[in-house]
Amino acid sequence: MYGRIVFGASAVLFGAIALLWRDADTWQSLRQIWSLPAGATVGACLMAVQIAGGVGIQLPRTARLASGVLCIVYLFFSLACIPGVIAGPTIYAHYGSFFEQFSLLCGAAALHAATDANAAGKLVLGRLARFGFGVCAISFTLGQIFYFHFTAELVPRWIPPNQTFWAILTTIAFALAAIAMLINRQARLAAGLMTLMLALFGVLVWIPRLVAHPGAHGNWSECVLKCLITGAAWMVAEL
Repeated sequence: MYGRIVFGASAVLFGAIALLWRDADTWQSLRQIWSLPAGATVGACLMAVQIAGGVGIQLPRTARLASGVLCIVYLFFSLACIPGVIAGPTIYAHYGSFFEQFSLLCGAAALHAATDANAAGKLVLGRLARFGFGVCAISFTLGQIFYFHFTAELVPRWIPPNQTFWAILTTIAFALAAIAMLINRQARLAAGLMTLMLALFGVLVWIPRLVAHPGAHGNWSECVLKCLITGAAWMVAEL
């Protein structure tokens, strides 16, 4: 229940700030949508639909339909990252962007599975959501490895013992969570602990950066995206 609230509220906020500012810092990897024919209109429609889906999943009567709508939106968002991968196959950031969006698709799929009255359909879709998020956790692990210095710099300096320690520990935590979800051993516990870790990232890293520099649109989109990923992980854990 609480995961649905976080996921839905973050979807609404992300769509709202994207429609409000419509700049590259806000859309980040999704700016590829602008290169499509009538891309600005397509992007605005997707964000508006995301807002509607975020509201709809809060209501029991519309949760199944809204979660299906969000699956479609996040599928489009994931596909929008593929041109970047093709253009720069040696740059891991492009892959990281894809799996960030794909993790949202997994979260929406987990909610869709939870609202499925058919036990067999619920089981299959739930397994796909869990496995998919496990693959995303591998990407999160690799992202922290490839950009280790940047990861360490994000850790607040006041947290003992030091930034490097926490960068290493969280990288290992992502890797262990990925393994647990992929082999389905203590998968719910792993997803729950990863949700907690992602939530702490938001509270300790991104919210302070947002407060310190509220005019930076990139901080808003990063903060809300991390909230969305946290909500997605929570949906997988609840399933």
